[in-house]
Amino acid sequence: MSGNNYLGLRGIEFTEFASPESDFMDKVFKAFGFSKLKKYKNKDIYYYNQNDIHFLLNTEKKGLSKAFADRHGPAICSMGWRVDDAEKAMQVAIDRGAKPAASEDTDLDYPAIYGIGDSLIYFIDEFGEKGSIYENDFEPLPSPEITTDMGFTRIDHLTNNVYKGTMQKWADFYKNVFGFSEVRYFDIKGQQTALISYALRSPDGSFCIPINEGKGDDKNQIDEYLREYNGPGVQHIAFETNDILSSLDKLDRSVIDTLDIHEDYYKTVFDRVPNVTEDHQRIQDHQVLVDGDENSYLLQIFTKNLFGPIFIEIIQRANNQGFGEGNFQALFESIERDQQKRGVL
Repeated sequence: MSGNNYLGLRGIEFTEFASPESDFMDKVFKAFGFSKLKKYKNKDIYYYNQNDIHFLLNTEKKGLSKAFADRHGPAICSMGWRVDDAEKAMQVAIDRGAKPAASEDTDLDYPAIYGIGDSLIYFIDEFGEKGSIYENDFEPLPSPEITTDMGFTRIDHLTNNVYKGTMQKWADFYKNVFGFSEVRYFDIKGQQTALISYALRSPDGSFCIPINEGKGDDKNQIDEYLREYNGPGVQHIAFETNDILSSLDKLDRSVIDTLDIHEDYYKTVFDRVPNVTEDHQRIQDHQVLVDGDENSYLLQIFTKNLFGPIFIEIIQRANNQGFGEGNFQALFESIERDQQKRGVL
């Protein structure tokens, strides 16, 4: 844990989505195993849950979420971050350079600042032994919609895409306001495009935020995202699971599609990462990516775009805290192939 945890950050409490197509978003959440349980009091904001992942779906017809969805399409309009003391965290954040959110921009009754792309970061101090906002501020639905738990336990990381030349600005935002620290820097080149990525870890060590910036012409995947999304924002969220193959067995493939990985990848990957105990053929059948070293490994897979240009990563860690660096080339080229199929390249 970092000694620079200025705000007393303790992890992610919720992720809030705004969408003009709430029926589709609801369908995707359930396909990932999230149950629809509650509604925010006096507002059309619905609560979905699976273990320690909490999603809010905001279908309000006015306010920040409506304006956000009008501008970006389906989008992550806010996140709630756990802190020891919400009011104190708010004041410290402002003192350290954050901009407080205007009251007309906050659909939820918690202190908030502006984050990436004018999305919001709320400060939540009711969690764990201190209670729950879902007990106090939400009411049960008359008919909760329970789905099968697919083994997703928590949010491992979330990735931001930003305009060329602004990566350092946003890295400094997370460092200076919250006390994030740098853990990785990547310069990735595909067959036709390239990007750079800068990964930061929260001061409490509970999650990471990689920041991506495109290189070269504007046909790279980052600039494609920025065009479609109409600005910087969250590109993907990674769900952690303890058994990725079991989780993938349960996914509704009529709703969720994953990226295609070239079969040549599997000819060498288990030589490069020799200690993988999961069934190698099942890994290949599901097109799961493998990375690690002689002592640790991780398994990961990426969906195709689900909410506009936003997608989901699923990751299983076996004592490995990396980001699948050894897979970046295969993944990047897989996304390029998808871009080629869609006529972007």
